[in-house]
Amino acid sequence: MRDQLKTEAEQPSAVPGPRRRLPAQKAPEAPEAPAAERPEQPAPDRAETPVRAETPARAEVADRLAYLDSATRRINSALDLAATLRNIGRVLVPTLADAAVIHLRDPLPNVEREPGFPDELRIHHSTGTRIGRQGRRGGLDDRNRSRYGSRSTADPGPAVPVTRGGAIAHTLLSRRPAEPAVLGTPAAERTATLLRELYGTRGPSRLAAGTSVLALPLRGRKAVLGLLVLIRRPPERTGRPPFDAADTATAAHLATQAGLAVDTALRYAREWEIANELQRSMLPLRLPQPHGVRLAQRYLPGERGAQVGGDWYDAVPLPGNRVALIVGDVMGHSLTSAAIMGQLRTSAQTLAALDLPPHEVLYHLDEQAQRLGREQHLATCVYAVYDPIANRVVLANAGHVPPVLVRPGGKAELVELDSGAPIGVGGVDFNSVELPAPPGSALLLFTDGLVETRNRPISDGLELLRARISGARWQSPEQLCQEALRILPPGDRGDDIALLGACFDGIPAGDVAHWYLQPRNETPGRARRLAAHTLRRWGLEELSEATELMVSELVTNAVQHATRPITLSLVRTTRLRCEVGDDSPLLPRPRRTGPEDERGRGLQIVARCAERWGATRLGTGKVVWFEQRLPKN
Repeated sequence: MRDQLKTEAEQPSAVPGPRRRLPAQKAPEAPEAPAAERPEQPAPDRAETPVRAETPARAEVADRLAYLDSATRRINSALDLAATLRNIGRVLVPTLADAAVIHLRDPLPNVEREPGFPDELRIHHSTGTRIGRQGRRGGLDDRNRSRYGSRSTADPGPAVPVTRGGAIAHTLLSRRPAEPAVLGTPAAERTATLLRELYGTRGPSRLAAGTSVLALPLRGRKAVLGLLVLIRRPPERTGRPPFDAADTATAAHLATQAGLAVDTALRYAREWEIANELQRSMLPLRLPQPHGVRLAQRYLPGERGAQVGGDWYDAVPLPGNRVALIVGDVMGHSLTSAAIMGQLRTSAQTLAALDLPPHEVLYHLDEQAQRLGREQHLATCVYAVYDPIANRVVLANAGHVPPVLVRPGGKAELVELDSGAPIGVGGVDFNSVELPAPPGSALLLFTDGLVETRNRPISDGLELLRARISGARWQSPEQLCQEALRILPPGDRGDDIALLGACFDGIPAGDVAHWYLQPRNETPGRARRLAAHTLRRWGLEELSEATELMVSELVTNAVQHATRPITLSLVRTTRLRCEVGDDSPLLPRPRRTGPEDERGRGLQIVARCAERWGATRLGTGKVVWFEQRLPKN
């Protein structure tokens, strides 16, 4: 801290400041001419009002008021804490002071509640002095940066304790107008004590005699938030006198504005944090990993200057080892957008579970959006269903950016889809497109924040993304998403970004068995024989007894309710999965049975024998399934 109080050279400022005007001097008078030689002067018009010249004092007041107006606007022009602190420093130095140091409470308080008396102060910004210059840690300390995300470039340095009854506490809690002090004079002893508490025992000695210091509290709406220290070098160095009463009044006004601006920035940071946490809580914590496809996601929120958005992604397992892939974006940036996103995502999950075609899902989402009564909050969405057995993917689009499909050879192309209209417009038809998706191919769904920036149109971004993925070597969906993010230019992101990558591996046809069975009394016996034969062919005789029993129970239940053919499927992956489907929408439920009950024990048997089981309602009925682990070789 040896040279921390040495001020640096003045820097130009774009903010006009008060100009000190010297007293006006009269021009030398010419000798008076004889009366005979004087020209006749016209009589003054009594209707004219003589215009009085502006006095130097009035001009100085006008300049100071203009400076206050400009400085106040600039101090309140940002919502980010670091930007607010920079603006405060720029309006004060060099117009009003040669150096300014801003100390804030540590840790930064929750300004929505009364934080009480501050325990410590820490330098968060300095201008015109070496205090808090850039260091290895960069901006705020890790604790505060993670909470508020400030991008300040000042090294905060060590925290300074605030002792009750000390000079710092007296300055923070003082309600009387601040008084400037000139170091080296008897009246500056209290200020010297304050500097020693802030910067160490040698703090005042590093400033030359004649330096003028002014310390002002930064008050928020509910509590004092910090301390502002202004320094003006000796007159023989700068040519301007120490702080006077007018300068003190100006600084006090700007300190008041600065305290309110810091309070506003902290409130905005907390609201942004709450909204961001709300949005993240609506997104899936982890994606399912169904067999035949590998999934990965990335979500990047917009920078602090942008409000929370409505981007979302999701993956929903479907019967037949299929999976629904969804990426959407609610237009606008607000807490309402995030709330609507949560509602639409929940609706999309429900519709996906009904196993409707993609265009039907978008149609019902559009109806749901209209029922929400948020006409001004439209949403775009891409909905895709991948079938690893058929090696096909079906997609539908509602005004969203087209996804990128990667062929097995590595060539990437934008999927040509009917863009349609955004969800919420109403009265629009959506179309589904079916494309081959052989093993080794991949699909990337994303929101427009990835390809559209402030200086790059969306068409250029799409082509850049396609070229980037085509020319990159990636082996997993995580690497695919990471390669896509490499097209982002350095700098702020004005919008959220959501990505969903899927690498298609498929399921070989030899590992799948599927039958249609008529709902007859002899059907359960036939289903047992078909299952046993398939398990012998796959070399899974160890699972035959339990599988036959569970298949018999599920098929028997389906025969009692079905009016159309029953479906029976066996799929071998890392597990053995069995699915029994019928056209009845009634889902089976386990129930308690008595010793004399002849029915109701089927699901209890399945629950005991299977590793997992469940039932899914479809648009045309239901599917009941169970899974077993494969025996170890």
